[in-house]
Amino acid sequence: MKKQINSYIKEVEDKISKNEITKDYKKEMLNFISFFQHERLIHLIVTFFVGISAIIFFIAMMYFNSIQLALIFIILVLLFIPYILHYYFLENSIQKLYIYYKEKDSF
Repeated sequence: MKKQINSYIKEVEDKISKNEITKDYKKEMLNFISFFQHERLIHLIVTFFVGISAIIFFIAMMYFNSIQLALIFIILVLLFIPYILHYYFLENSIQKLYIYYKEKDSF
């Protein structure tokens, strides 16, 4: 997904620099933005549940003092970090696309 978003942002930046933004292209931009918004929502939900699961396993680990629960907690934390980084990337990329879309609002 990162490659696809970066590729599309580069395409939009090239079109803006060449002043080739048309009404049809703006409609296409809205379509891509909505697609990326959906991806962002899915990653937000997954990130939320992984984070909540990590908290639950941490509390269970402290209550039951179990090595198995500690291992699951560590795995969840190790999953949570890349999820946060990817969600951060998605959020910033979509915000950049919003700015590009509004920047050429006069077409």
